[in-house]
Amino acid sequence: MQFANTQLLLDLVRYRWSIPVLALLVQGTTEVPGIHGGGAKFVTLMQRASVSPGSLRRTLDALIEQRWVCRNPGYGHPMRPEYVLTPRGINLAVAAEGVMAVLLEMDVSKAALRKWSLPVTLTLGASKAHFGEIQGNLPGVTPRALALTLKELETAGLVERTVVAAYPPRPCYELSPSGQVLSSRAKQLESALAA
Repeated sequence: MQFANTQLLLDLVRYRWSIPVLALLVQGTTEVPGIHGGGAKFVTLMQRASVSPGSLRRTLDALIEQRWVCRNPGYGHPMRPEYVLTPRGINLAVAAEGVMAVLLEMDVSKAALRKWSLPVTLTLGASKAHFGEIQGNLPGVTPRALALTLKELETAGLVERTVVAAYPPRPCYELSPSGQVLSSRAKQLESALAA
């Protein structure tokens, strides 16, 4: 099953830190009144996400390019946040916060925040699929990247692999119950991207 907003989701997850940064921005890291979510300073984002300055800079540049985040145009208080969500980015950030809550609760952030992990969980949805079917629904994924993603998701307990007794034997993939919870949150993220 191919999902509708493939390219938008791929643009979002291209950088590993996009979802955590959006979640931190909607939570707010300052107490400045009048700013939805409070926004955040660069240093605060770097510390709370445990990300290097270069990775955070690339992530913020990509989020700004997609018009989900902007530099704070306001003046005044020295504690004002440097980055805030755009009106377009608020719903997306709320959905990202939901995804992060599930990932932290299940302790699978490392596996689930890789580039192809969320697109794979959305592709699998509630059905079983063979490797070629998954690859056909994800434009641009290489066989190696997909194999590594499926293996990592299986190790994290998000995907289950079974071998179909046919000739030749073929592996079949489906989401585990934990993977289905993540997939439902990822669908909310996809809906926010469409808005």
